[in-house]
Amino acid sequence: MGRVKGKSGPLARRPDNSAFKQQRLPAWSPMLTANTVLPFFYFMALICMLLGVWLLLTVQSTQEMKLDYTDASTCNKCFEKRKNVSNAGESCSCTVVFSIERPFKGDVFFYYGLKNFHQNLRRYMDSRDDGQMVGRKKNLKNPSSYCEPFTRDQNGLPIAPCGAVANSIFNDSFTLTYHGSNQDPVRVPLLRRGITWYTDKNVKFRNPRMDNLSLAQVFDGTVKPLYWHKPVYELDPIDPTNNGFINDDLIIWMREAAFPNFKKLYGVLHRANKPFTQGLPAGSYSIDISYNFPVQYFRGRKEVVLTTLTWFGGQNHFLPIAYLVTSSLILLIAVILTVVWCKFGKNGKNMEE
Repeated sequence: MGRVKGKSGPLARRPDNSAFKQQRLPAWSPMLTANTVLPFFYFMALICMLLGVWLLLTVQSTQEMKLDYTDASTCNKCFEKRKNVSNAGESCSCTVVFSIERPFKGDVFFYYGLKNFHQNLRRYMDSRDDGQMVGRKKNLKNPSSYCEPFTRDQNGLPIAPCGAVANSIFNDSFTLTYHGSNQDPVRVPLLRRGITWYTDKNVKFRNPRMDNLSLAQVFDGTVKPLYWHKPVYELDPIDPTNNGFINDDLIIWMREAAFPNFKKLYGVLHRANKPFTQGLPAGSYSIDISYNFPVQYFRGRKEVVLTTLTWFGGQNHFLPIAYLVTSSLILLIAVILTVVWCKFGKNGKNMEE
């Protein structure tokens, strides 16, 4: 019987008399019994346990060292100096000495870290002009209103790059030195290029068209952000191709972190020459730091992180522990169900009074 046409009322809204609309299609209704459910629970507990142990062993195979240098050693004088805003333009350097007990084998990654810096604040994340960062000349001279109050300087000139994110870029720099037992100090070579995502470097961040002009001429008529020491076209004095909006350090900083405690990549060990062909050897090291970034105003801390990586990433124990906890809970439930089933029987006759 099909839909009744030309009539109003309940009959006009009645669905068709088909197997699909009247829910008469064949259906599979599994009968869940102890003989099928309990093996499944034990199997899932075993799978989660094996995955947890495997990931835990993988994570523990990495090596990591964190060094908080906020007010450590000679950095304490720089920490006190940065408390006064009037000293923001003055340079300050310090040195931190540390040692590595076991060699870091393989590729070693150098990160800088910040604590209690909320890059995930919505107004902070919105304070940028992606049209400007992608190289549009219109946005270069007319920044988006989202960048307010970091769109123009006191003379009305546009800021490039505009916004709070670019204005607060992390500007400490590091030089790592290895002090071998029987040799002179050796500077640890770090690769500072090619450390960004491919899509960031080639799609999301691009310089304006040059048109046979120099990069400084392209940015003519703009000014550097308020808290920067040099303009965007002079960020890397060593490599001219690493200037402007495609500077690796700028790109990495512009990818906001999701949590207030985070680390960002600064460089990767260059393993071309001895004694770093196998990684970082054990011994004494020092880090010469150009101390520029203030953390007192948000009660933050600064650190450097040396770590090796695996296919799973760095030292993150969350997923292995999550698998092991899940395995334990599933196993506990399975044991409880097994005890109940054995006590009352699969037919439930022992429950009768």
